[in-house]
Amino acid sequence: MSVTRRVQQWATFARTWHVYDCTWQNPFESASLIRKHLMGLHKPIYHPMNDCGDHVVVINTAEIALPGDEWKKRVYFHHTGYAGGASWTLAWELHEKDPTQIMKKAIYRSMHGNLQRRHTMQRLHLFKDDNVPQEILENITNQIRQPRRVPERLDQMDPDLVKNFPKIMDYPKDYVLR
Repeated sequence: MSVTRRVQQWATFARTWHVYDCTWQNPFESASLIRKHLMGLHKPIYHPMNDCGDHVVVINTAEIALPGDEWKKRVYFHHTGYAGGASWTLAWELHEKDPTQIMKKAIYRSMHGNLQRRHTMQRLHLFKDDNVPQEILENITNQIRQPRRVPERLDQMDPDLVKNFPKIMDYPKDYVLR
C-alpha cells in the first residue's frame, strides 16, 4: 500500500473535528449540513448501522437567525415524564434561557428515524460564542462552510466606503428621525 493511500485510509476511519460558525445562519438549514458530518454521511464507508461520524464544534449559537416571524411563532415542546409535565416554550424564550438549545434541537430533529442519534449527539459541541476551550481548538482540522453569506456590518465598514456609497437622496438638515 502506498503512503498516500495509507494516509487516505487513516483519514477515512479517523474521527476528525470540524468547526461551524452559526452567525446569521438558519438553524434548520445548518442542521442538515452538520448532520452529514456527525453521522459520517460524507465518508465512503458510511452505513446506517456503522458509527463513523466526526466531531462537530458549533460556535456563535447565540447569533442564529430564524426566518420570518419564527421567533414569536415557533414553539418547542418538552415533557418531564410526570402527569401534567408538558410545557410549550416560544423560540425567543428558549433562546434567552439557553442560546445553544435551538441549534441542539434542530440538529437532533434532522436525524429523524436514526436509532443512534443520542450517541451521535455526544460528538456535537455547542458554544454560545466563539470562546472555545483550548483542548478542543487543538483538535479542529476542518471548517464547514456556511450556506448563507454573512453581510458586513455598517459600523465595521471603512468610513470612506460608506461616505462614497451611492445615495438615492439626501435628507434635509431639519429632518428628524423618529
